[in-house]
Amino acid sequence: MFKGVLPVLVALAVWGLLVTGCQPQKTESNQPARPIVITTLFPLYDFARTIAGDRMEVQLLLPPGVEPHHFEPKPDDLARIHRAALFVYIGPFMEPWADKIIQGVDRTKVRVVAAASGVTLLPSVTHTGKEQQHHGHDHQAEASDPHVWLDFTADQAMVAKLLEALVAADPAGAEQYRRRAAALTEQLAALDARYKAGLASCSSRVLLHGGHAAFGYLANRYNLNYQAAAGVTAELEATPRRLAELVQQVRRYNVKAIYSEELVSPRVARTIAGETGATVLKLHGAHNVAKEDLERGVSFITLMEENLKNLQVGLSCRN
Repeated sequence: MFKGVLPVLVALAVWGLLVTGCQPQKTESNQPARPIVITTLFPLYDFARTIAGDRMEVQLLLPPGVEPHHFEPKPDDLARIHRAALFVYIGPFMEPWADKIIQGVDRTKVRVVAAASGVTLLPSVTHTGKEQQHHGHDHQAEASDPHVWLDFTADQAMVAKLLEALVAADPAGAEQYRRRAAALTEQLAALDARYKAGLASCSSRVLLHGGHAAFGYLANRYNLNYQAAAGVTAELEATPRRLAELVQQVRRYNVKAIYSEELVSPRVARTIAGETGATVLKLHGAHNVAKEDLERGVSFITLMEENLKNLQVGLSCRN
């Protein structure tokens, strides 16, 4: 009774394959389920994901733990940016490599946001404390301190820029974006107030840092005498003369703590501490974060609160 069944089944299977082969195959769409926002640095990533909520997919361009001054985008990074709805960076003074990327993107598809445009920049300083002299094609960019996100009033201005861009890209989410941006702005203003109060009564106002000059905006905002071992880019190394000067400053001002920073070797801070007996404490510049911090969802404000605690310890502040 099964004699004629096998040929029929074979015929049906072949027919099924032919029909399937003639049908258009279901492929994954190049368009993401949610619009993608590519951000260059961690503060922008944190602000954008806070405002966007679950309406957009916010990605950090920098791999976790990578020092941003040395970053060079790879072909995969460029492809991600070309697929994005928004590309958000600080500005050409911080990410000079972004200029080439921007020139290559289709502005009708990718909205480019220079988050710190309009923010007043501080001049960059050398490790001698004098305004840094540069020779190059972009004197204005090189002569400016790029670490604007360490001024929390500048952060509030960048949040406003991000909000404007997100609303333009997704008008349907405007109400949600505005509500979250308003809450974030309030949190940044409260952070600024905590820093003002927390650093108002300190035995020392000398902030000695054994790394590149990343904390000029923070020191300027809260009236601290900031001394760094090197200039504003991480590849500038401290000279033996500068190390000797910092050792002298520790002794002259009775400095209790030398600060090191994340993603950069603490060798210089430890050298000065070894010569003077000072303690080494960490300040987080928040350019980027380690993989474990990213995975646990650390926020910019949390990092800055940890900084405030360490500043209060190192400067002997009265709360």
